[in-house]
This record gives sequence, structure tokens and C-alpha cells, in this order.
Amino acid sequence: MKQPYRIETIVSPKYDGLLLKSYLLQEQKISKAALKSIKFNGGDLLVNGMHQTVRYVLSEGDKVTILFPPEEKSTSLVATPFPLDIVFEDDHLLVINKPSQMPVIPSYRYPTHSLANGVLAHLEKQNLAYTVHTVTRLDRDTSGLILIAKHRHAHDAFFKMQLDHLVHRRYIAVVEGSLDEKQGVIDAPIGRKEGSIIERSVVEKGGKTAITHYKVIKEDQNHSTAVVQLKTGRTHQIRVHFSYLGHPLAGDDLYGGTLTYIDRQALHSFELSFVHPFTHKSMSFRAQYPEDMRFLIREDINLEMI
Repeated sequence: MKQPYRIETIVSPKYDGLLLKSYLLQEQKISKAALKSIKFNGGDLLVNGMHQTVRYVLSEGDKVTILFPPEEKSTSLVATPFPLDIVFEDDHLLVINKPSQMPVIPSYRYPTHSLANGVLAHLEKQNLAYTVHTVTRLDRDTSGLILIAKHRHAHDAFFKMQLDHLVHRRYIAVVEGSLDEKQGVIDAPIGRKEGSIIERSVVEKGGKTAITHYKVIKEDQNHSTAVVQLKTGRTHQIRVHFSYLGHPLAGDDLYGGTLTYIDRQALHSFELSFVHPFTHKSMSFRAQYPEDMRFLIREDINLEMI
């Protein structure tokens, strides 16, 4: 039988006399939606091994067990075993170095070989009654680090962190030509391109705020290599913003780049950092850019120094 996610804690003197509901909301950061799901979808709340309602009054030393309901996967998500480049894993999260040419979630064109398909197979192999919760997203042809929550409680925590801009990502991008400003901020709203369901563009009205920080770290006669950090996370943001400057990403033919040197947009998520929502430890991960981008850059950049 697959194991649902559970939390076990001992009540400290600070919470003696507190209602179980208040303890769950304040100390364990359980959302009201999660409490409702526990109550109605097959979870349970135990104190010293006995079922209790949220109105139970806690005492110092009580053992509180939170049993989350089994998570139901989407009917369109099929477990497909294949090797994953796992950079870090614990009971709550996965950090994976995603290759290019792999979508994050399944689609009509890629129903079984998305990253989510592989992660679900990984969770099922561990006999966990969880499903896949993507925290950060990457385009199909963008490589690099991606963060996945292993259960709903972790996803809720990371969602709140993202709203507060507490999940940080940096990218290596290779763009065409030489930028006039070697360091700067692109602040230009992004919306859907008229007549397209895929493309985005910088728009004067109706777009969402989009802010991209960049710094050029290398140039040659054809390309500029830049470190990029997002303040916002709009769809295709980096690709749209550099195209807007007149310097599309190499290989990004959707936004004006050429396929002469690389057959996908030259964009790699090389750094991911955050404070772990449960252990409260600062975590930072890096992943070297793949061979196709190394061909463009023509040298190994020390990621620890940028």
C-alpha cells in the first residue's frame, strides 16, 4: 500500500493549552484548504495515537500526527520510468537538472515523456501516495535546474515563497550580437502576441509586469553570453525580452534567433537557491551548462565566480 505524507511532532510548552486547529495553522503552517482536505478526503488528525477534532485542547508533550490524504494524480499523467539527473532529494522536494528537448508536463505531442512522467514513476518506485507538484517551470528546450515539490504541503509552502520572491534562479543565456548596455534591467510588460496562442510579446497595454536583470560576461564576434536573473516569471520572459532588445537568443527561431549554431534556444538555468521551508536551511544548487551551449561559449565559465 502506498504511503501518504505524514507529519509527527511533540507539543512544546509554548503551545500548552492551544487548540489543535491553531497549532496546525500557526506551528505547522497547514493551510485551511489542507485542513479541509484532511477532514473530507481520507486524512486524519491524531493526538497520542487517537483521532481528535481540531477543537482538541493540546497539552505539553502530546504527540500530534497529521495524516494527509492520498494524492490523486491527473488522469493524463502516466508514470514513465527513465533516468533523472537528480541534484538533490529529501522527503519534501526534488531538484532536477532537466535536459533540453524535454517538456516539464505532458501534452498532446508528448503524452508520456515529460519530466512529470519520469518524476511520477520515481515517486511510485518509492511507494509514495504523492503526485507531481512543479514549483518552477522551464520551456521544453531550456535546460537546467528545476524545483519539484513531492507533496501538496511542500507545494503550498513553496507557492507562498514564490509570491514573496524567495525562490531565486539565475540563467546563462547566449544572445545574438553585441548588446549596447553590458549590464542592465529590462522592464517591459509581456502579453500574448495577437493572433497566437503560443508566442508572447512586449505590449503597451494589457500586459503583465516583467522585469529581467542581466549582465554580459563574455562576447565574441557573433554572440554575447549573459547571466540573467528574473524578478518576475512570465512565460518566455527571457526570450521575449532579449528579442525586444534586438538580440534574440541563439537558436530561438520563434523569437527571431537563427539555428546556425544551435538547434534550440541557448538558455540554461544554472542556479537555484531558497531557504528550505521545513528545515529552514539555506540551499543553493548549480548545474553546468550542456555541451551544445559550451560549443557556443567556447570556454568553461566558472559558475562559482559569477
